[in-house]
Amino acid sequence: MSGRLIAIGDIHGCGGALRALLEAIQPAADDTIVTLGDYVDRGPESRQVLDDVLGLGDRCRLVPLLGNHEEMMLAARHSPYQREYWLHYGGTQTLKSYGEEATLADVPAAHWSFIEHCHLLHETEQHFFVHASYDPNRPLNSQPSDLLIWMSLRDQIPAAHESGKTAIVGHTPQKSGDVLDLGYLKCLDTGCVYGGYLTAMDLGSGELWQFDKHGEPRKESRAKGAADE
Repeated sequence: MSGRLIAIGDIHGCGGALRALLEAIQPAADDTIVTLGDYVDRGPESRQVLDDVLGLGDRCRLVPLLGNHEEMMLAARHSPYQREYWLHYGGTQTLKSYGEEATLADVPAAHWSFIEHCHLLHETEQHFFVHASYDPNRPLNSQPSDLLIWMSLRDQIPAAHESGKTAIVGHTPQKSGDVLDLGYLKCLDTGCVYGGYLTAMDLGSGELWQFDKHGEPRKESRAKGAADE
C-alpha cells in the first residue's frame, strides 16, 4: 500500500480540533485515513464535523467506522424511546448544530447516507480497526457487532487477537489524554470533548498529532500501558 495509513480517534463534534488536525496532517491522495467513529454528540459542531469528514473523502482514501453514537442517532429515527435515549447521551448538542430548533428531519440526506454506510471493521495486513473492542478468539469476519461498537475497555481489555494483527480502537476515553498502547492494542480516544485531545496516529511511523477542542496542539504527547480508571 502506498501512502500513509493514519487513524483518527473519537471526534464528538469537536470541529476546531478536527480542522487543526487535518491542517497538520495534510492528507494526500495516496494516504488512507481510518476514522474510528463517534463523529457526533456532546460537542457543539457535529454538523460541521460530518461535512469535514465527507470532504476528507475527496482528499484521500477515507475508511469511516461506525461508532455507538452514530448507531444511537440512526435508531433515534425509529421510536420516541430511542430518540430520548440518544438526546440524553449527546444528541441534543447534535441537533443544535443543525439549528436551534432543528429536528431529525433537518439532518441532510448526505449525512444520513454517510452514517448508514460506515464500516464496522477495517482490516489491513498488519492492523485491524474497530470502534470499541473485539473477541480475541473469533475471526475478524465474524465479530459480534455489540463488541465492535459498544464494549468499553474499562469493562474488559481483550487479549491479543488470534490473527496476530494490532487492534486500533477508540470509544474508551483516556482521561490523561495519552494514547493507551498495549503493543497489540492501541486506543486513540483521548477524550477531546472532555478536555483532552483529538488524536491521529500514523501507523507506519508512529507519529502522533494531538489537538484540544479549541484547535491548540498538545506540546507533548506520549503513550501509556494501562487503561485509565
